[in-house]
Amino acid sequence: MQVLTESPFLLSFIFATFLLGGIIKGVIGLGLPTITVGLLSVVMPPAQAVALLIVPSLVTNVWQTAGSHFSRIVRRLWMMMLGILVGTLATAGILTGGSSNVAALALGVTLIVYAVFGLTGARLLVPPPQEWWMSLVVGLATGLVTGATGIFVIPAVPYLQALGFNKDELVQALGLSFLVSTVSLAFALQTGGALDLDLASTSLIALLPALVGMAVGQWVRSRISATVFRRCFFIGLLLLGAHLVLRNANMI
Repeated sequence: MQVLTESPFLLSFIFATFLLGGIIKGVIGLGLPTITVGLLSVVMPPAQAVALLIVPSLVTNVWQTAGSHFSRIVRRLWMMMLGILVGTLATAGILTGGSSNVAALALGVTLIVYAVFGLTGARLLVPPPQEWWMSLVVGLATGLVTGATGIFVIPAVPYLQALGFNKDELVQALGLSFLVSTVSLAFALQTGGALDLDLASTSLIALLPALVGMAVGQWVRSRISATVFRRCFFIGLLLLGAHLVLRNANMI
């Protein structure tokens, strides 16, 4: 495996990617894993891209999860979190094995689906009596996608948005889902041998541009329309996903 810190171009690309991902998360509250894994997968195998995400994702989502609603959210969503863990471990072999093109193709498809859903502005409605089993199903589905692609927004984000949380509760619920996904991925990558000392140290260094980006994003959010920025974000994801699909479809 190439030592990432010995390539100035690659290291600069990593830092710029995490800075951009942090800005997007600062503006719209999510997007760090989506944009960083999507962009980094253009220049490296998806497993390496996901490994670099571990430390920045852990730190930013621990911060996002903290708050007065934490215990109530855990009681409501524990079955979804269990599903995420099981699903991630079930498909992580796609990332940690030799099927990097399959993982990149799956990632591209996931980004396209997420972008289309975001651009349409579609909203789901979850009847309270059905929530107990839907949480488990959505958690499993999210975990399966997470283990295969390193992206943990589908279907978790639209589902959580449909549960009727208030603004603060939704931010914490998203943070909890992302945190469990990150921990599950870290365990799967370490077990599969895809998380070594070089990647772990670079992931730690990548925390700085991610945090700087979040601060910049929060500043930007107060000065532009978040709706316009979100639309541009989803269009960018759509183009990135299409690029990954077209590049990897003929390599499988």
